[in-house]
Amino acid sequence: MSISRRDFLAAGAAGAGLLALPSSARTILRPKPRKLLVLGGTGFLGPHFVEIARKHGHTLTLFNRGKTNPDKFSGEQFNDIEQLHGDRKSDMKALEGDRQWDAVLDTSAYLPADVTRSAKLLASRVKQYLIVSTISVYAKNDAPNDETSPLAVLADPNVTEVTGETYGGLKALCEQAAERELPGRTTVVRPGLIVGPGDNSDRFTYWPARADRGGEILAPGSAADPTQFIDVRDLAAFLLATIEGGRFGIYNADAAPGSLTMGALLSECQHAAKAKSSVTWVPADFLEAQKVSPWQDMPAWIPARGEYAGFGRTSVAKARAAGLQQRPLRETVSATLDWWRALPEERRAKPKAGIAATREAEVLKAWHESKKAKP
Repeated sequence: MSISRRDFLAAGAAGAGLLALPSSARTILRPKPRKLLVLGGTGFLGPHFVEIARKHGHTLTLFNRGKTNPDKFSGEQFNDIEQLHGDRKSDMKALEGDRQWDAVLDTSAYLPADVTRSAKLLASRVKQYLIVSTISVYAKNDAPNDETSPLAVLADPNVTEVTGETYGGLKALCEQAAERELPGRTTVVRPGLIVGPGDNSDRFTYWPARADRGGEILAPGSAADPTQFIDVRDLAAFLLATIEGGRFGIYNADAAPGSLTMGALLSECQHAAKAKSSVTWVPADFLEAQKVSPWQDMPAWIPARGEYAGFGRTSVAKARAAGLQQRPLRETVSATLDWWRALPEERRAKPKAGIAATREAEVLKAWHESKKAKP
């Protein structure tokens, strides 16, 4: 078949852009199969990457402790996936020797010592080291960040406890550790909030699950407030695209700034839900007075002001030019809700993020009473 120049350029020379073409065209343009090593692979992002990499015909080796979702890739249908067990902190014997891979995807990089250990071991036997980092590496959020923005610096670079205070700084050190061991052969992808089916944190899932319960929904700020997150499937496709396209360097991976608002998110959640609901927008100042926290009580939301004035506006221009795609919000919400509904009832009864139902009712009551009290 013939492929027009316009279709070729629109799809991109490699990677995620190929998904936009007919299957026959993808077969012609798809890069040669590669040998890929995944450090992790059975958590949230890993399985989505494994799935798309298999569809593209790549050979996969997974290295992990065998503790998280140990049966994820069990069965004859997964005989093509090699699974090695060990611990990147203390036992990497399974990766020793002279075996080579075209690229390694590090999905479990949290401490720089761990990255140094694995990167040093593999440096002479892999062509590319792809590390999943985070936009939390940036030192400030009072203005939109891009890949050149200053990074967080820890007061104690030897800290080994991952907390909300150290997470970004440690991730920045992980990036530097990989580049130090494989100079010029590292790819750093900095995603924002990763969402979609399989997300065990409930940080995004709270909203479609809340809409599915129906009734009056407490919503933060205003419908126009910005938010930013990336569907795990879009992220997995972009990670593979950087490997297939031989792309090195640093890329922010998130939704396009300005493309998502809290109003759009809540609207799509209501559309996907079975129950009827109404949304009550409560100003940030009132929520603060009620001790309702951004991000934890009200997931995916932070008031875009002051030190967080750049929230929801991280630049992803570089990644989009390299093939990052963003599926419709409706698809993300629908797939997430389908996944949530299929979980056991006891799991759904204990969400890990979002305001508790009783507390939500209290805040809504206080808000309505405050409106009545005004002359």
